[in-house]
Amino acid sequence: MSVETDSTPRAGKQEQVRDRLQQLMSGLQPGEMLPSERELAATLGVARMTLRRAVDGLVNDHQLVRRAGAGTFMAPARVDQRLSATSFSTDMRSRGLVPGAKTFSAQQRPAGMMLASVLGIEPNSPVLHVRRVRTADDEPMALEDLHVPADLVPGLVGKDLEDNSFYDILRERYDLVISGGIQTVEAHQVDADEASHLDVDPGSPAFLFERTSRLSSGRAVEFVRSVYRGDRYRIVVDIFPTAGDGRHQPERTSS
Repeated sequence: MSVETDSTPRAGKQEQVRDRLQQLMSGLQPGEMLPSERELAATLGVARMTLRRAVDGLVNDHQLVRRAGAGTFMAPARVDQRLSATSFSTDMRSRGLVPGAKTFSAQQRPAGMMLASVLGIEPNSPVLHVRRVRTADDEPMALEDLHVPADLVPGLVGKDLEDNSFYDILRERYDLVISGGIQTVEAHQVDADEASHLDVDPGSPAFLFERTSRLSSGRAVEFVRSVYRGDRYRIVVDIFPTAGDGRHQPERTSS
């Protein structure tokens, strides 16, 4: 029996189609392809325009993903990103995912005024800049631009960071341990270059992270700019009462 009837309000039609479409989706796995639009419209007994509106809504809600020339797919599961000092590799492993990285470029060059200010070094001091794509289960998750004062990591090259944690390398090779830092997050739209690395369309929503990390001595050891796919990440923040509200202050723990 067709969902579309003259007596059914337009909003009601959309909700019915969406509900029935989600029932069909419940049997599919993340990344699995949906039947064609024509097949779905016939299965649900609705016009293709009505189906398309329902699919549009599920794409906007990040439940489905359209891939040009390929079809519509179940969206991959999102990863909860806690705002803590844990490395990308540690964070992915804690979620049962296999972390990885592919280095696209690595070069030393003078810091310049901006990086010199952030890293607390002279503008002509050499900085190692490494661009790599961070992956989870071989799927691109973030595009990362890492900047490190070269004198802290003598001999480090881009290949060293292929499928390796920078924090692990700091600790094991250079006996350097991150003690803290500052990180900012803001909304971002992926540009064409970023899109080509992340396997998304230009203009797709993303999170832009910028982080400066320091050693226990207070020296800055890195400045990182990372673009995280908005369809794969959700930001999770622990919230505690402020000191002035008169309530007991629980200790904060990081995941």
